[in-house]
Amino acid sequence: MSTDDSTENREPAWLLVTRREIVSRITDKSFLIGTVLMVAMLVGFIGFSAWQDERTDEVTLGATPDAVAMATAIADNAAEVDDKVDVTLVELDDEAAARAALTEEEVDAWLHPVDGGWELTTESSEQDSLTDVARVVVRQQVLAENAAGVGSTVEALEAGSSVSTAFLRGDAEKAGVAEAVGFVFVFLFYFAALIFGMQLASSVIEEKQSRIVEIIAAAIPLRHLLAGKVLGNTALAVIQLMVYLAVGLVGLSFTSYKSYVPALSGPTAWFIGFFLAGFIALACLWAVAGSLASRTEDLQATSTPLTMLMLVMFFGGLSLDGRGQVIASFIPPVSAVVMPKRILAGGVGWWEPLVALGLLAVFAAVTVWVGERLYRRALLQTGGRVSLRQAWSAAE
Repeated sequence: MSTDDSTENREPAWLLVTRREIVSRITDKSFLIGTVLMVAMLVGFIGFSAWQDERTDEVTLGATPDAVAMATAIADNAAEVDDKVDVTLVELDDEAAARAALTEEEVDAWLHPVDGGWELTTESSEQDSLTDVARVVVRQQVLAENAAGVGSTVEALEAGSSVSTAFLRGDAEKAGVAEAVGFVFVFLFYFAALIFGMQLASSVIEEKQSRIVEIIAAAIPLRHLLAGKVLGNTALAVIQLMVYLAVGLVGLSFTSYKSYVPALSGPTAWFIGFFLAGFIALACLWAVAGSLASRTEDLQATSTPLTMLMLVMFFGGLSLDGRGQVIASFIPPVSAVVMPKRILAGGVGWWEPLVALGLLAVFAAVTVWVGERLYRRALLQTGGRVSLRQAWSAAE
């Protein structure tokens, strides 16, 4: 085979670097362990939530002779009020026996009549689920007795008293789910950009400090080295992100919020798109932060502006609302976390995510262009920490 054929069949340098970045990280035990632990935490949290949703609250209700009839009604009708509450009736001889049963934890509560109604006595804390059920059943029983006493019915007495509900600004439960998922989006973006960004910057410093980068620069263009590092870390971050999102959505389908999963699929797809554009821009900036440093101790100083930017994105994504949130959803790179939250909340025009993603893509392209120039001109300077001005004006 001729030299020209060998050159034509050779893989691009940036692809070789990308593959090296991916393989070195995937085979790194700390990366694998961290990912597995995060997945285990997600599964554990969702599993616990599902178990809580399905768990039946078993309570024991004690009743003295003057309250047995009412306590029986509570035990028999508890499931109709709340199917997660199972009430067991324990008949007690007198007040002394009831107090002893509470003290010895033989019953969870003691039902007895008082002036003007009924009372649930517990040892030291209220039994919330039992109290809610008891209030509904007692009201129904007493209302039925009073209605019979005046020759009427419960239905007749309650005629015209029903209150229906409507939402002026949407379903509160749906809004709560959207807010929780929005927090997850912001956290995942911040977590990935910080962890992968720090590791990217550290690898640049290690190559620069050990002078290996000079050997690499003699073999391939530095822009290919930067492209490979950014693309490799971006691919890893997106793969890890999709694993977390898939586990989260599948796990959510086993909880009481499973009806929201289809509605979350669209916003999740938008988030992946915004994540990709925003992460590429930040990854390039992290590489620049590494190239400006000459040793590991310099990274804190060279990465401070980037760290502050990420904190602004994190807290802005969580706290902004109203008009401020709308404006921020179009301003890169904050739009990478704010616009997905707006999409989750609903009420966003079809064109708004497209415009925001387009602006973010333009920002990413400009950042890559500027970052590539800074990276190339700072990477081979080993005399000490390099300022942005020095890197920008340095000769090729």
